[in-house]
Amino acid sequence: MGRVNPVRIGLLHPGQMGAAVGAQLVAAGHGVRWLRTGRKPESVRRAADAGLRGVDTMGELLSACNVVLSICPPAAAGDVAAEVASAAPAAGFTGVFVDANAISPNRMARIADLFAGTGVAVLDGAIIGGPPAGSSSARVYLSGPAEAVSLVSGLLAGTRAAPVDLDRRLGTASALKMAFGCFQKASRALAAVSHALADDYGVTPALLAEATALGRNALTDRDHLASVAARAWRWGPEMHEAAAAFAERGLPTDLATAAAAVFGRWNADRDAWDLGVTAALDHLRASATVPIPPPASVATPPPASVPGRPPASVPSPPAVPTAPPAAEPASGDRRPVS
Repeated sequence: MGRVNPVRIGLLHPGQMGAAVGAQLVAAGHGVRWLRTGRKPESVRRAADAGLRGVDTMGELLSACNVVLSICPPAAAGDVAAEVASAAPAAGFTGVFVDANAISPNRMARIADLFAGTGVAVLDGAIIGGPPAGSSSARVYLSGPAEAVSLVSGLLAGTRAAPVDLDRRLGTASALKMAFGCFQKASRALAAVSHALADDYGVTPALLAEATALGRNALTDRDHLASVAARAWRWGPEMHEAAAAFAERGLPTDLATAAAAVFGRWNADRDAWDLGVTAALDHLRASATVPIPPPASVATPPPASVPGRPPASVPSPPAVPTAPPAAEPASGDRRPVS
């Protein structure tokens, strides 16, 4: 790995991903500091193994660094950013703050707003892949001001945490993380529920055989989604039946009922075999409540709520109904529906 001009970097915090990224930066010749106060022994061990230098206060970290990377659980992202923004003026920190956490674009905009007037450049980051170490690698997607993206990309160049410049808008990297992460993680959750049901009925070998025969990656097979919209009128009730089967075995029903709700948005596209994928995806959208921010050095966050509407909340899972039999297509329609 080639050497570069060293940059002083602050890392918050050395979890499995953070420590691995920090180790890559240290190997590239940069000094990486971390805030050790209040951290668990596991964090201390990971930081030591990665070659990170511990400091005791946020002010000490910021006064010594040009760039700060926030790599922490999503629930902690706001608190970490607020602590950095609060301490930055006194510490004289006017460098780059990279939020590389799995958060929504709207939340990213609100985090950026915390730094308004501080002189700190904010970048939106998304890490996709496993912790970069050994044969494992990751991509670090970046969006935001060009100069800051160029600086951080230079730090990561040649490491196993490869930088990818998306564009100038804050929120773009977060949107990618949400789009990919939701599919990747939700599909594994649904796979776990499906295998549990199959195990209960002794049909796991047949389930694996069908999965192997399918051989299709739903995320890469984008064009196929148009025909899914045409079939959704039939698939929705099937999902309610699946939810009932899960419930009978004490398994979670949420993913199946959520899929039924998504298919319900395509009810008007019943047997619309000439529907294009762009139109099919557009039909999934209700009224957008959060605008996509324009390119800016610090994005202006959208309002906290839409006038006339109550704040969004997460509803309790609905009761699982027994769906009535779906009407079959007219006999003259020979197109597949399963």
